[in-house]
Amino acid sequence: MSQPTIESILQEKRLFHPPAEFSQNAHITSRDQYQQLYDKAQADPEAFWAELAAQELHWFDQWDKVLDWQPPFAKWFVGGKTNISYNCLDRHLTTWRKNKAALIWEGEPGDSRTLTYAQLHREVCQFANALKQLGVEKGDKVGIYMPMIPEAAIAMLACARIGAPHTVVFGGFSAEALKDRLVDAEAKVVVTADGGWRKEAIVPLKEQVDKAIANNAAPSVQNVLVVKRTGQEIEMQAGRDHWWHEMQADVSANCPAEPMDSEDMLFILYTSGTTGKPKGVVHTTGGYNLYTHMTLKWAFDLKDTDVYWCTADVGWITGHSYIVYGPLSNGATTVMYEGAPRASNPGCFWDVIEKYGVTIFYTAPTAIRAFMKMGDEHPNARDLSSLRLLGTVGEPINPRAWIWYQQIIGGDRCPIIDTWWQTETGGFMITPLPGAIPTKPGSATLPFPGIQADIVDAEGNPVEGNNGGYLVVRHPWPGMMRTVYGDPDRFRRTYWEHIPPKDGQYIYFAGDGAHRDEDGYFWVMGRVDDVINVSGHRLGTMEIESALVSHPAVAEAAVVGKPDELKGEEVVAFVTLEGNQQATEELNKTLKQHVVNEIGAIARPGEIRFTDALPKTRSGKIMRRLLRNLASGQEVAGDTSTLEDRSVLEKLRGGS
Repeated sequence: MSQPTIESILQEKRLFHPPAEFSQNAHITSRDQYQQLYDKAQADPEAFWAELAAQELHWFDQWDKVLDWQPPFAKWFVGGKTNISYNCLDRHLTTWRKNKAALIWEGEPGDSRTLTYAQLHREVCQFANALKQLGVEKGDKVGIYMPMIPEAAIAMLACARIGAPHTVVFGGFSAEALKDRLVDAEAKVVVTADGGWRKEAIVPLKEQVDKAIANNAAPSVQNVLVVKRTGQEIEMQAGRDHWWHEMQADVSANCPAEPMDSEDMLFILYTSGTTGKPKGVVHTTGGYNLYTHMTLKWAFDLKDTDVYWCTADVGWITGHSYIVYGPLSNGATTVMYEGAPRASNPGCFWDVIEKYGVTIFYTAPTAIRAFMKMGDEHPNARDLSSLRLLGTVGEPINPRAWIWYQQIIGGDRCPIIDTWWQTETGGFMITPLPGAIPTKPGSATLPFPGIQADIVDAEGNPVEGNNGGYLVVRHPWPGMMRTVYGDPDRFRRTYWEHIPPKDGQYIYFAGDGAHRDEDGYFWVMGRVDDVINVSGHRLGTMEIESALVSHPAVAEAAVVGKPDELKGEEVVAFVTLEGNQQATEELNKTLKQHVVNEIGAIARPGEIRFTDALPKTRSGKIMRRLLRNLASGQEVAGDTSTLEDRSVLEKLRGGS
């Protein structure tokens, strides 16, 4: 299985101490120092974060109040004025970092580009002015639907510079999914490319944008900016569509950063929920900047000499926090790669590490398991000696993959930082600090200083001993999401009322289950709600079900996750058909492709099972727990007394 089981937690006793030399040179050098920081933050969270905000960030105006907490709504550094683009760029230009590599980019076909802080600053200012020319003002939303190219980061930083919140949509999403996000965010402009390289194929991004906004389907969109990346013929609508390079050529490189209120919106990022409609997670400026800055600095022990590479896509929170904002705020060199490992080039990641002397490498357990299958000969054929620290993200990592990563990629010398966090949290919540905390394969270890994590039962009572429960956070932190865009009630219901507030004390529920062992280490077990984690990407079951039932052949659908050795989980759909529709292999393929068209390739069901009926309670609720058992090939467990029709279950068991 891809995720640690309760049994593996109880059996996993191996402890890996940081190498002595690593600890001596780390920002946080010992367990005692970690504990002092943690205790300091616990005793006075506001003073803890205020001290770091003053030390680590540039502010145009100091704040009046550190935290305004009106549960469940938080405001941090109230009245303070800053700009994350300024913190990522301008302040480095007065130091030796001006001519340091800020962004190293490797393209899929083999092209590459390096931008210094001065060069990146110039391009960001130019694009910010290009947006202004198109009428984008402070508060206007900008959609970004891009491949993994420098212009994606430039567009994000340019938006932040002028106070135009961005919403980045992963380039693997379909035109329909893109449209939904552009409409919900009320985007005024879309930034895209003619296409992007994905393995050997070109992803036609501009074509998808055209479909998404055709026939005034996204009425707020007034202009589309297009990067010429792949060079294929595309349609350009006069007056609406503009080439990036032409806009950049005609504008000034002088664009002072707009002083932003600490609580001004920085971006909206959509994440799957348990209902069909994706949630627009809202992050604001000052607290998010501080939190991504500090978590990357301490958890990855970031130094000026590092070449840091996070393999995520900018369309996900990991790309926002730990490719763009966190690294650049720290003045680091961050690597961006357009490509992906594939049968024709299984060693491409190791080539990038060798070529650029990458020192810190951050990737997903899904990728690690894929590398294991490809064989040790590929990393063994490259010089990976530059690496000093490894990280994992996106889902719990199974101990076998952890050990392979530690031995084959890290050469038994690199600590592994297993990070637990979410789109909603903005940055790492539970993670070892590599010079201070001994690690255990499969455990995210201990909360980051300032994070009051706990495990509770359904009533909010602390769970004692090595027993499972709900993973919660008891106190606000600077990087937390502020609301669901346009739906504060959903924010309250989803995150703050699942565990009932006690005595007015709200606690944040992460949607994950967890255990804590005898050393106080956290073991995250994965989702407890109807969200499937496929290759580190969260997909709402309701979203996939809605896509399936939108097909005229489908009467009803229920979607569950099935453990998968490589991807973590695979999507399994149970489908009942309309009227006289017949379950055929052709229809099976059609429905899988229909989901791809509606959402994107990442949501394609691995398996569709046709059935005459779904197991339901007497009140009509589908018993997905039973379907998860069936999909996984397990015995149906637990209480089935509320089943309305037991014969449905027997037929599903028999495969008929």
